[in-house]
Amino acid sequence: MLDFPRWKTISISLVLAFGVLLAIPSLLPAGAAKYYPSFLPQEMINLGLDLQGGSHILLEGDPRDVAAQRLQNMEETVRAAMRNAKPRIGIGDISREGGKLSFLVRDVSQVDAARELILPLTSGAGLTGQRDWDIEVRDTSRIVLTPTEAGLTQALDQAMETATEVVRKRIDEMGTREPTIIRQGDNRIVVQVPGLDDPEALKELLGQTAELEFKLVDQNASPEDIAAGRAPVGSEIVPYPTNPAGGTPIAVRRLGGIRGDKLTNAQASFDPQTNEPVVSITFDRDGGARFARLTQENVNKPFAIILDGEVLSAPNINEPILGGSAQISGSFTTESANQLAIALRSGALPVELKVVEERSVGPDLGAESIQLGLIAGGIGTLAVLVFMILTYGRFGVYADIALVLNILLILGIMALMNATLTLPGIAGFVLTIGAAVDANVLINERIREERKNGRRIIQAIEVGYTEASRAIFDANITNVIAAVLLFLFGSGPVRGFAVVLMIGIVTSVWTAVYVTRMFVALWLKRARPRELHI
Repeated sequence: MLDFPRWKTISISLVLAFGVLLAIPSLLPAGAAKYYPSFLPQEMINLGLDLQGGSHILLEGDPRDVAAQRLQNMEETVRAAMRNAKPRIGIGDISREGGKLSFLVRDVSQVDAARELILPLTSGAGLTGQRDWDIEVRDTSRIVLTPTEAGLTQALDQAMETATEVVRKRIDEMGTREPTIIRQGDNRIVVQVPGLDDPEALKELLGQTAELEFKLVDQNASPEDIAAGRAPVGSEIVPYPTNPAGGTPIAVRRLGGIRGDKLTNAQASFDPQTNEPVVSITFDRDGGARFARLTQENVNKPFAIILDGEVLSAPNINEPILGGSAQISGSFTTESANQLAIALRSGALPVELKVVEERSVGPDLGAESIQLGLIAGGIGTLAVLVFMILTYGRFGVYADIALVLNILLILGIMALMNATLTLPGIAGFVLTIGAAVDANVLINERIREERKNGRRIIQAIEVGYTEASRAIFDANITNVIAAVLLFLFGSGPVRGFAVVLMIGIVTSVWTAVYVTRMFVALWLKRARPRELHI
């Protein structure tokens, strides 16, 4: 014990000092944090929804939207493949009825060639051994594509994964900190945003699909047919709430437009002529080229700007737009223009999400939780400190110092990880305090036993630390395994509890075994005691 290397003392001291510096910002009052020196670590622990207050929203995606979108995408892909085939394959009588895509090959001799072109458009559905589409030839000239169950399941999973990322991007754009966004089941997403004061704005933002499209207006459609809900072949009727002609819908070409996935940026701004809020968008290289071609080929024709299935505006193309940028107007407020810009920047949702559950947690409840947690932690810590001093004297003091350092290390590591502290996390914190001195109890009791067996002071301390450390490591490895399993298979508050527990186990073992050993070694080297009171 007397031979405790200087490098080890210095390294342990540096780790402790760094951990304390990391913990300080999280312990400072909100008003005092700005006076903390900027050259020191500034990371802080974030408070969870149950401590800080905020919004909890459960979103649900409709599998029927995914199926319908797959049919539309497949139709466009098939049309392009047949059109680009050499020689070109003529098709007609295209239908999407019954959740299937079917079309007629005009030249029967080209049916096999058409089928060979379509086959690469399908793929395997994961590890199921099935393809995502079944291809069937009926009546010698009609090809029918039927989505398989495995393909629909895979498409829904991919759509929900994409939707989860889009939701995360949108919330990050709002400037909130540490949201919890996780999948629940096959088609649900749990969103928890601590500290959000406007849950209605969050619902509106997350519920907006933000599917932007630019399509040509079908000028051949008669007002009578549109009023009756009949669209010409190759067109569709789309609602136009802000139509100057009394809010009547219009007919647009179903294919040949441009989608919002070609955007690289979207920003809320103001029209320099009318001073009305608008959204300025920028296309990527391919989208800019397609937009330029669309406007060049259709000068003096109207085109519709469609957002989530509704026409925002249908301006006339007065001249080609070649700069790769455009402007969206549609009776926006400053707030709605900003929300649309955020939604477009973060990408369109591949599936419409509906709010099926909503809960709000007030900051008063969170403050009460923090207060009760601090009281529990304070009482527990004080009781442990007193018990250790009364039971083990000097060695109890060393254990108490290690316990305080352990608490600061936990806070510092959580701040460094930008972790979120929740109410279950406080429970894990209090549990860690109680368990933190277990290792020192084992060590001190083993030293007592060795002294009773006649060993000298230094030998008894050396054997006590060496032998007890084995049992300490074995016992805490099982606790770490349990915490890891809780983190892997739990969600939300359970994972928060597991994170605090894992960090606490590691730091408590390190402080109990190595930090107290350093204190004891320095004391033995300085005092050379003849008696040991423990």
